[in-house]
Amino acid sequence: MGPRTYLDYNATAPLRPEARAAMIAAMDAVGNPSSVHSEGRAAKAIVERARQQISDALGAAGSDIVFTSSATESAALALAGRDLHAAPIEHDAVAAWVTPDLPLKEGQVQVSNAGQSCVQIANSETGVIQKLPSGLAVSDLTQGFGKLPLAFDWTGIRMGLVSGHKLGGPKGVGAVVFPQGTDLQAQIKGGGQEMGRRSGTENVIGIAGFGAAAEAAARDLADGVWERITELRIILENSLASGANQTICVGKGLERLPNTSCFITSGWKGETQVMAMDLAGFAVSAGSACSSGKVRASGVLQAMGYSETEASSAIRVSLGPETTEGQVLRFAQAWLKAEQKWRARAA
Repeated sequence: MGPRTYLDYNATAPLRPEARAAMIAAMDAVGNPSSVHSEGRAAKAIVERARQQISDALGAAGSDIVFTSSATESAALALAGRDLHAAPIEHDAVAAWVTPDLPLKEGQVQVSNAGQSCVQIANSETGVIQKLPSGLAVSDLTQGFGKLPLAFDWTGIRMGLVSGHKLGGPKGVGAVVFPQGTDLQAQIKGGGQEMGRRSGTENVIGIAGFGAAAEAAARDLADGVWERITELRIILENSLASGANQTICVGKGLERLPNTSCFITSGWKGETQVMAMDLAGFAVSAGSACSSGKVRASGVLQAMGYSETEASSAIRVSLGPETTEGQVLRFAQAWLKAEQKWRARAA
């Protein structure tokens, strides 16, 4: 077997060299960022530099950013104690706090009251991009940040959720972004760090990596890297369609993330496909990384109108800046070979 090919960027992106270098440098900062001596101020400077890097990459110059341990914690901070509504396609971290009663029409969430609604910018499983209404209470920006042009200050969103490891930063660091002056009630209380909104000593090393990754991701976006990835996604989908005409490409014809392909081969279990591809040397997933370890049909696909059988028969391939055309073509060849074997057994 040749070298493995990683095609699961929506679950977590490989650590960027810029993030690794920033984290290694931050390890030498011995001070607590809340201390007023020179060592403390040096650690604080690392945190504030990362805050600025993320603000610049996110187009959030007029907003505040509070660091957390993850987008999941960010969701809890932004959503706890609020009566918000969402569609049943949100990530579990968001779904835990909202009423999932907003309808879908042709893949788009139908919002009647933006100020009482939470809508993701893009779905992690299908890649379908939402048209966010102005005045939206909360948006999970995790999958769009670094992949889509985004100016948070122009969206009119009251709060956004982001995560470091989705764009090549380290795991274990996230943030909430919101316009200055927004009332955000702390869920973790104590020393009053992060402007009193999230207590606990800051993860200086992780935050440094997040900031460097955000800056590098913004460069990729400006340099057209994601246009190239869109071309690779099209090559992948055309290759699969040419050899498996009963396979459904989810969201085809809808605006999607540049890197995300979700496809259904009804009756062929998604986890079985993932295992077959793993043995062939390819890392893909059967849905959101936080739920793909559980054997269940995708609630996202069912909400989009697919049957339980179809929703159990999907896999997601998510590409990244390091993905090559050769890797995409080799994956397509391996998947089509496995699909033919499955059909022969099922006949």
